[in-house]
Amino acid sequence: MALSLDRITALGDELFAALRARQMLMPLTERVPGIDIEDAYQVSLRFLERRTAEGERVVGKKIGVTSKPVQDMLGVHQPDFGFLTDRMAVASGSVISIAGSGLIQPRAEGEIAFVLKKDLTGANITADQVLDATDYVSPCFEIVDSRITDWKIKIQDTVADNASCGVFVLGEARVPPHTLDLAMVKMDITQNGAHVASGLGAAVQGHPATAVAWLANTLGRYGIPFLKGEIILSGSLAPLLPTRAGDRFHMTLAGLGEASIGFEA
Repeated sequence: MALSLDRITALGDELFAALRARQMLMPLTERVPGIDIEDAYQVSLRFLERRTAEGERVVGKKIGVTSKPVQDMLGVHQPDFGFLTDRMAVASGSVISIAGSGLIQPRAEGEIAFVLKKDLTGANITADQVLDATDYVSPCFEIVDSRITDWKIKIQDTVADNASCGVFVLGEARVPPHTLDLAMVKMDITQNGAHVASGLGAAVQGHPATAVAWLANTLGRYGIPFLKGEIILSGSLAPLLPTRAGDRFHMTLAGLGEASIGFEA
């Protein structure tokens, strides 16, 4: 770690204030010399601490920037990770207010979500262990959002900013993970009725369970387990889709079901 505890606390507080005020910040990597991923992770924990102090409850974890199309799009070439809270959850079929949800520059991602039936603690967790620990998988929209101006992020910026998480939407389907090949599940997304994106489960590190195992092992190094009942988002199967008021997105995952979300100002 390169930063002092006081500096880490100040940066976490700054991101929290930006979230609540819907304000964008200049990239941390442009104004905090030497900030490394360990610093960024500690900043994200301070950011989370401020949210939980206001009553938000952690309900899961997320992996971001897992697929090559997303990595190429953002210029970030390794996965990041963040935390999901109960206040981020939105019911499928909802129309949400961008301003009311605290979003600034949202983008939509189509993913496969894992819901756990038992705890998992890294290290050396395998994809098979992830599948065995999973109660069911569901289609999921994650609406990512960055407090960093114009999404000009490097890996340290997005890790500090809770992996650019905004809100998430779980579909109603609950499918046992061993009943289909998750790597070959095909996703299609429409935006306002027009087809705009497709992807396969294999887009995230070859298999969504491999991506989830990576997160379990990464968080395990910080002593943070996956817990029974938690939701784990495995990463976007296609490039992020810019979102604006009036948009309505619908996603179909073959064999897994569907999810949808709409937006208003």
